[in-house]
Amino acid sequence: MKFLDECKIYVRAGDGGAGAVSFRREKFIEFGGPDGGDGGTGGDVWVEAHNDLNTLIDYRYQQHFKVRTAGHGMGRLRAGNSTEDIILKVPAGTEIYEEDHETLIADLPKAGDRIRIAKGGNGGFGNHYFKSATNRSPYNANPGQMGEERWIWLRLKLIADAGIVGLPNAGKSTLLSVVSAARPKIADYPFTTLHPQLGVVKVAANSFVLADIPGLIEGASEGAGLGTRFLGHVERCAVLIHMIDATADDLVDAYKVIRAELKAYSPILAKKPEIIAFNKIDAIEPKELEKKVKTFETKIKKSPLLISAATQKNTEQAMFDLWAIISGNRRASRIPDPVGVTTEGWKP
Repeated sequence: MKFLDECKIYVRAGDGGAGAVSFRREKFIEFGGPDGGDGGTGGDVWVEAHNDLNTLIDYRYQQHFKVRTAGHGMGRLRAGNSTEDIILKVPAGTEIYEEDHETLIADLPKAGDRIRIAKGGNGGFGNHYFKSATNRSPYNANPGQMGEERWIWLRLKLIADAGIVGLPNAGKSTLLSVVSAARPKIADYPFTTLHPQLGVVKVAANSFVLADIPGLIEGASEGAGLGTRFLGHVERCAVLIHMIDATADDLVDAYKVIRAELKAYSPILAKKPEIIAFNKIDAIEPKELEKKVKTFETKIKKSPLLISAATQKNTEQAMFDLWAIISGNRRASRIPDPVGVTTEGWKP
């Protein structure tokens, strides 16, 4: 299945049905009076989060969603049929934005969260509604109200507990493949990973979701390489694991490049807890590795974890370190109430 994390769609709720102008005409009933029925109510458009979806690919092939107009009123006080709601199913973690792509309408982080994004129009009154002591034979009825319509953006942010970031070919996909059952594409050229990958990591009796984010390069915040469009998927993570290729010439520069891009994308993302991991330590001489670690600690004032994803050396320790931060975050905080989510008017 192709991964799609952003799309623009058009939604239109149903128009209300028009009220009818009718008079009762039966034999032996001289003054039947008005009996025009009311129009039906137009259906709403809802967006609902589901756990069994992980992409917005369904909205790649259909971008317009319209509820049909409700039935019109008829004589003998017969009301028009109301139309059913449309429910758009999206993956948990989807955000809904206005057409300007900046104004957040709602965030749906959990399965079952839903929001009405377009309200259907009310049906018009038939002429029976306007009968009064001074107007026994009204010839007027209301038209149905128009349903709401709008363009919206759907943006998916994967629900992951931890995220792997780093330069291309740092070994991010290899790490994900050895600590989980995920099978991302692995090759010896840059930008092998073109879409975020998820894997479930088991730590003792616990588990958490780890996300592999496509590699960043210098200038990514300005559109270089794959840009930063996939960084939104780690905004919900409790911790980042920053992978650095230990065989690179300048590990300090490699670290600063990624940190600069994270800060340019979001100061909040840049402040998330991180674990720095030097990967591919099996491909470098111990003395040279020791020298690089000492230089890094002197300039960055942080101690890296030395791992080899290929041989799985210290990968288990890295997962335990991630879990320690994730479990603490789970205990200390809860997911905030989603922005704008409401069940008002919900019809199951």
